[in-house]
Amino acid sequence: MAAGRRWVVDMDLEKFFDRVNHDLLMGQLAQRIEDARVLTLIRRYLEAGMMAGGLTSPRVQGMPGGPLSPLLSNIVLTGLDRELERRGHAFCRYADDCNVYVGSRKAGERVLASLTRFLSERLKLKVNAAKSAVGEPWRRKFLGYSISRDPKPKLRIALPSIRRLEQRVRELLRGARGQSLVHVIEQLNPLLRGWAAYFKLVQTKQALEGLDGWIRRKLRCVLWRQAKRVHARARLLMKRGLTEERAWRSATNQRGPWFNAGASHLHAAFPKSWFDRLGLVSLLDTVQRLQRVT
Repeated sequence: MAAGRRWVVDMDLEKFFDRVNHDLLMGQLAQRIEDARVLTLIRRYLEAGMMAGGLTSPRVQGMPGGPLSPLLSNIVLTGLDRELERRGHAFCRYADDCNVYVGSRKAGERVLASLTRFLSERLKLKVNAAKSAVGEPWRRKFLGYSISRDPKPKLRIALPSIRRLEQRVRELLRGARGQSLVHVIEQLNPLLRGWAAYFKLVQTKQALEGLDGWIRRKLRCVLWRQAKRVHARARLLMKRGLTEERAWRSATNQRGPWFNAGASHLHAAFPKSWFDRLGLVSLLDTVQRLQRVT
């Protein structure tokens, strides 16, 4: 973060890909592309019909989903980049998400208001007022990341990103009661591996450790529920090395699956090393390995 710029204008464009003005975009492309055939092809791509209710209707603004749209979106927003550079702002932008760094809240509010006007008048785009705000950088997020409140800020994972992962894990585990844990882990691993790859730039490990522990606890819950009865739970614990006395005491404690999944007896029976042997992806281990490679 630039020195002295302790506030951020966190700006989000409302339905950006649905509202791109075709004429403005084609005008910008015409300044760079001389071949009329290419321009005609892009215009046809932009105006490709939309299917709704079994009927095709013409597209008068916005872009269809496809690999070309992100490139075209950056061409549209080049005008915003040049305006921010002209004003001397420090900023980061990726597609329709943009953070501008300023020295005070008051300055940030002025910048947000003036950029809202600029985008509306010059680029025919609308700022999403509900998702845009001026705040301290550690209270805002950008592309799923945030930063720590330290003298030397570190990249961390934003809380909404963590909550979305937790929700996705819950959804995957809903039908896990009748499945083997190996199969459950096979379903989880692609999600965890992709998530870790995306957040490989994170500079703090607390969130990764917390998520790893939470996921293992959820899986211990699955095991405890699958055992169902007291005798089955006691046998499960004894099979995993607990003494008979401790296994029966734990199996008859009349506490719920979530409590038992976090208790010492299930931690002792099913430690991290056991999940590692089953192939469960560890977010922390994966991120650290990726960071060593890069």
